[in-house]
Amino acid sequence: MGMISLIVCLCFLAGVPHTSFGQTVRTMERLDRGLVAIDVGEKGVYLSWRLLGTDPKSVAFRVYRDGKKVNSRAIADSTNFLDANGAATSRYSVQPLVGTRLQKRSAEVSPQAQQYVHIPLTAPASVGLPDQSSPAYKPGDASVGDLDGDGDYELVLKWDGTSKDVSHNGHTSPVVLEAMEMNGQSLWKIQLGVNVRAGSHYTQFMVYDLDGDGKAEVVCRTSDGTIDGQGAVIGDAEKDYRDKRGRVLKAPERLTVFDGTTGAAIDTVAYEPARGDIGTWGDTYGNRSERHLACVAYLDGSHASVVFGRGYYRAKPGRTAMAAWDFRDGKLTQRWKFDTWKRQDLTGYIGQGTHSIAAGDVDGDGRDEIMYGAMVIDDDGKPLYTTNLEHGDAHHFSDLDPSRPGLEFFMPHEKAKPGGIPGMSFRDARTGEILWSVPVKAKADIGRGACADIWAGSPGAEAWTSGDERHYAPPYSKKLFSCKGEVIGPAPATPPNFFVWWDADPTREILNKNWIAKYDPKAEGAMRRLLTAEGCTSVNGTKATPVISADLHGDWREEVIWATDDGKALRIYTTTIPTKHRLVTLMHDPIYRLSIAWQNTAYNQPPHPGFSLAEKMSN
Repeated sequence: MGMISLIVCLCFLAGVPHTSFGQTVRTMERLDRGLVAIDVGEKGVYLSWRLLGTDPKSVAFRVYRDGKKVNSRAIADSTNFLDANGAATSRYSVQPLVGTRLQKRSAEVSPQAQQYVHIPLTAPASVGLPDQSSPAYKPGDASVGDLDGDGDYELVLKWDGTSKDVSHNGHTSPVVLEAMEMNGQSLWKIQLGVNVRAGSHYTQFMVYDLDGDGKAEVVCRTSDGTIDGQGAVIGDAEKDYRDKRGRVLKAPERLTVFDGTTGAAIDTVAYEPARGDIGTWGDTYGNRSERHLACVAYLDGSHASVVFGRGYYRAKPGRTAMAAWDFRDGKLTQRWKFDTWKRQDLTGYIGQGTHSIAAGDVDGDGRDEIMYGAMVIDDDGKPLYTTNLEHGDAHHFSDLDPSRPGLEFFMPHEKAKPGGIPGMSFRDARTGEILWSVPVKAKADIGRGACADIWAGSPGAEAWTSGDERHYAPPYSKKLFSCKGEVIGPAPATPPNFFVWWDADPTREILNKNWIAKYDPKAEGAMRRLLTAEGCTSVNGTKATPVISADLHGDWREEVIWATDDGKALRIYTTTIPTKHRLVTLMHDPIYRLSIAWQNTAYNQPPHPGFSLAEKMSN
């Protein structure tokens, strides 16, 4: 099954005259209906399915149980249905209806017995380390893509044994990437080998259809000893570049594209941006030089490219670099490279990155820019702007303030100080203009921050950070801010982390650890719990993120994948709350789909679409 081309209207962009609104054709995934059925006991069977970006506005849906139509009128106002007469043994399908013309009926599905799909796992065999330990592997981050072109998603899971933060010494287990169907059927495994150190800053892996053939590839940094999904070794299998500290600073770095169906290496090139002299990045022990970022972006407006970044701290001498790559006709070619080294005109672009990255068209030319923390790089690899507000651990990029044109970007700041860098900033994503910020009363590392529309009592998104009374003067401590920078209530009593659309309304819920809660300023801790995934756990330590959260199937609400406590399974949770709101699958929104691709990068950040759901649903 091939790709589809979506016409993306750029009418949301700030400061662009109506006469200059452009259009671009982007190749995106051809998805099936993603029908899911869940047994909800005495209430019957809950059904949910996708509305696609290619569906006409007039499309309605018939629901079939065991081959017979069960809804008297075609459903035109939602993409879910509660079948009160359904049973655990029933089989369901849905069929689009456009006017009087029936379209292709979906494949049949059987009801799940619970609110989640249970995916059993078989961990890779443990690998002995120089310290004589042999740590067991456990599930880590994951990404999704249509690896075989059949219209539904497969999962690519990163297995972690012992991993290390880039600032710490110690040997790590070789990273294993495993592709699997959503029922747990393993497709292939790739072992990155001992010369690619394991940790959240080392092993970004992009899963995306890069060449437009309808099947997603997997691309990541490799080295000597990487073993592809067919058992072939990249480079010299005998080389071991680990030093006595467990660091890998002299191994050849490579970039490899793997076939998503088989895991076979298709093309391997020298990795850029290259390490070079590690001292140029700001230290000599391999901390700042080994901080990698990665994303997917449509740099020509039509075809997907991958961008790999390196470095984001302002440390003498300091350096930030990134390289964009195209994958066409089975070959990787470099599109452009950005590097601040020995560029006096680019000193303002050093030390501006976050522990993540994002991509989206902010300037109205139909091509994506790279949102690199407090700075932005244009689609051609040239600098667009820098705010000089420096590094932060988190960011959020979307139409956060729908009352103004364009997209906005929110981030906390690690080097906040009175009269200088604020604790948090909210800016115009196109120009870098700071729309509002919150000062600190003393030097502070505001480690985390979050921004999304979590409360219907205030238009647009709301924001809060990890700062408290030690960092902010009254009335800013432990407060929730509107998209205009106004204090509107207490902040949720939880670290600002992830979000998920879960209930029936367009406001987003708070996702942290193994639970989902709704913001409620009158509730204890300003949150009301909606779901606790008993027997499940988060990944990434104190970041407490899910394995992945995304609109994986069903209607526009998002699924959450958690690992079980024992690490022997994954569970895909889906909401069973009916809603009358109808929206195209978020995976057919360009910015959201790219967010899913980069979600596993470094400190995972939640995905956002390029529009406000509340505004769209009110129109």
